[in-house]
Amino acid sequence: MSVTAEEAWVRQAKAQSALSKLFDWKPFLVFVCMLPAAGLLLVFLTYPLGLGIWLAFTDTTIGRSGRWVGLENFEFMLEDPIWWNAVFYSVFYTGVATVLKFGLGLWLALLLNNHLPFKSMLRAIILLPWIVPTVLTAVAFWWIYNPQFSIISWVFIELGLRETNIDFINTAWPARWSLIAANVWRGIPFVAISLLAGLQTISPSLYEAALLDGSTGWQRFRYITFPMLLPILAIVMTFSIIFTFTDFQLVYAITRGGPVNSTHLLATLAFQRGIPGGQLGEGAAIAVSMIPFLVFATLFSYFALARRKWQQGESND
Repeated sequence: MSVTAEEAWVRQAKAQSALSKLFDWKPFLVFVCMLPAAGLLLVFLTYPLGLGIWLAFTDTTIGRSGRWVGLENFEFMLEDPIWWNAVFYSVFYTGVATVLKFGLGLWLALLLNNHLPFKSMLRAIILLPWIVPTVLTAVAFWWIYNPQFSIISWVFIELGLRETNIDFINTAWPARWSLIAANVWRGIPFVAISLLAGLQTISPSLYEAALLDGSTGWQRFRYITFPMLLPILAIVMTFSIIFTFTDFQLVYAITRGGPVNSTHLLATLAFQRGIPGGQLGEGAAIAVSMIPFLVFATLFSYFALARRKWQQGESND
């Protein structure tokens, strides 16, 4: 008796192994696909973070395992004027640099959104400060700020505007502003290109309708551009705040926290205490103190996006 193709298929389906059924089960397949990424996050993110938090409550030093000391590191930290100076400069550095990067980045994005000659080449050139490795940028700025070989000082002296070189990094406030300038120069391309991508998603018909209604340029920006850019602004600002607040390479390569600890960020101070200073527990406690600031930046992004959903009539699930 011949077997039809349909019957053969039914028999083959019935003979499916338990392993095949398991891989046909969608939740298991999703779990298997997520497992490599979860493993990488566990090894390279969760474990170092957990170890750092544990070390913050111990008196561990390089070469010696520590003992549990509770909040002793944090109590010492709160009494340390150098830590408070690092908190002040971290907030000041992040706030000023973020405002400047977003002001200049938004202006640049609006400019590049227009029809300009060689627009593609200009975008590629603008990305260069962001593409160049941070250490190379820091070395370049170190030469620019060098008290003896600074090209800025040379130009001012040649123009007769000064008789001596400018001291950029050997006094506190000039060094602080010099680091902010270097961070702004490096961060503007990220902000500009991200906001430019958002600008190009706004429908031109909105601007055409506003022009027909007799709106001004400021009104079009206030009631069309800014509200439509708000979700992207929130995300880009969050990343910018995190990148700026946790900056290490730029500051450490140019000033190493000097002069007299005046340009230490929390990241550079944690490294100095933990690695060259050998006090791993104290350095970890300083690093852990950065977490509340980073959580605040993340919450800012969430609530900004939630507000935008509410404006569009969506739920905030």
